[in-house]
Amino acid sequence: MTIKVLVADDQDLVRAGLCMIIDARDDLEVVGEAGDGDQAVREAARLRPDVVLMDVRMPGMDGITATRQIIAAADPPKVIILTTFDLDEPLYAALRAGASGFLLKDVRPPELADAVRVVARGEALLAPTVTRRLLDRFVAIQPNEPVLPERLAELTDREREVLTLVARAASNAEIARHLVLAEATVKTHVSAVLRKLGARDRVQAVVIAYDLGIARPRPSA
Repeated sequence: MTIKVLVADDQDLVRAGLCMIIDARDDLEVVGEAGDGDQAVREAARLRPDVVLMDVRMPGMDGITATRQIIAAADPPKVIILTTFDLDEPLYAALRAGASGFLLKDVRPPELADAVRVVARGEALLAPTVTRRLLDRFVAIQPNEPVLPERLAELTDREREVLTLVARAASNAEIARHLVLAEATVKTHVSAVLRKLGARDRVQAVVIAYDLGIARPRPSA
């Protein structure tokens, strides 16, 4: 099955490069391009891509606002935020807007392609070089959205352990090793955690974990 991708970036050369990387893979296909946030929202609604590669800084409507509008639509695509900076505070707003991951623009082509595949599968791209540092720096100081306490009460002790490790950006394989479980069992636990918390994906589960105090940001060096 081919994964359909919409590329949104205001720089023509960058956008062309991203399209070349995506179209060079047999299982990926660029179905559209956008030069700003407004066009990205329109094209996402018209083309119904599986994944949107979204530049965070664009003229007019920025990538965060565009992400929020795209995610608010029925059956929305996954969104990967692209940024030049690995410590960019507005990216935290993109977490709450519903982005499924973050990539630096200097990412290697194979990693970009793999990232598209990861989020298309419904997983979240929690790259340690970006997301973990972002969470550590910004989660505790941003306004929280209310999370119903009963959601947390529904989790079993094991599911809380899994959520804590997810909040530390651990992969299923890492969680399995830490808890001495089969990776398939971890996947089942993660799915249950997302369902009970009402989270779209692992990224939103991380936000909820920090909001509820299950995970805490490390002090800045």
